[in-house]
Amino acid sequence: MVEALLLLLFVISGAAAGFLGVDLLPPRMLIQVTNLEGLQWVMGGFGAFFGLIAGFLFQRLRAQLMRQVRTMPTDLLISRAVGLILGLLVANLLLAPILLLPLPWEVGFVKPLAAVLSNVFFGVSGYNLAEVHGRTLLRLFNPSSTEALLVADGVLQPASPKIVDTSLIIDGRLRGLLESEILEGQVIVAQCVIDELQQLADSGNSDKRSKGRRGLKLLAELRDSYGRRLIVNSTRYEGDGVDDKLLKLCSDTGGLLLTTDYNLAKVAQVQNLRALNLSELVISLRPEVQPGDLLQLKIVREGKEADQGVGYLEDGTMVVVESGRGSIGERREVTVTGALQTPAGRMVFARTADAR
Repeated sequence: MVEALLLLLFVISGAAAGFLGVDLLPPRMLIQVTNLEGLQWVMGGFGAFFGLIAGFLFQRLRAQLMRQVRTMPTDLLISRAVGLILGLLVANLLLAPILLLPLPWEVGFVKPLAAVLSNVFFGVSGYNLAEVHGRTLLRLFNPSSTEALLVADGVLQPASPKIVDTSLIIDGRLRGLLESEILEGQVIVAQCVIDELQQLADSGNSDKRSKGRRGLKLLAELRDSYGRRLIVNSTRYEGDGVDDKLLKLCSDTGGLLLTTDYNLAKVAQVQNLRALNLSELVISLRPEVQPGDLLQLKIVREGKEADQGVGYLEDGTMVVVESGRGSIGERREVTVTGALQTPAGRMVFARTADAR
């Protein structure tokens, strides 16, 4: 919507400039025109066309600038902005005496030309100096921030924000991630996630109501514990559902989406967005079990087939033990015979030492 309004503004401005610019043409040229109104409409059409082209160029420049701003460290952005402002200030201070000089009409173009060139030169110079010597500038404001200096020098990459979905809050994994100090950067909770938790908390279903209240209570506790580390993004995006709005938030912020929803993670990857499925992460972190490995396993229940027992590894992987039904409740040494990877997880097959 905003992009369409910008294009419309450029088109209207170009058309108005062309339509009204006819009066600025030399009188000698206007005398030769027989249809002044027609010329105004033609000039207005050309102005609208060039305004449309300028609008497209401005949108591309704006999109590129926003991408750079999102990926740029805040400290470096501030230092560059300060350098640009100081450069423009110096340019205008040096330019003041030149603008006060009485120059003949024939060379009057020197003043605007000098103003443009000096502002461009000193502005770019100040920007580049701040980029090169940003470390010194940051040391003046925050001498103890070694990490900020390394980020400004490009040695470290700035931590991207982490965007969480509703399921990650309800099942308590967000608390575990924050307490383990694995996550870097700020954690963003979208407004659509808050709205979904509120709908669950107001639901007539007792299970949904319990999940919603637990999620809201957890968020309140995490805000008290981590303060500004946990941010609620109040932007209300338009979309068909919570997943669509989360993807738009990821696109705008350049953040990493944390989820346990397999389909949501895949859609994010299709849209060239960064996403991490925690379920896949847990599976990838499980230790490798090879045929022939010996395991100390407690058999806890019966299997589906005759004479089978079932046990679990420390990471929750289910192990089906041949001839293990008679050892339920006991810890036995078993030999791995194979493993099966399924979409729901991994299943390991083993047999006891006395099985044949």
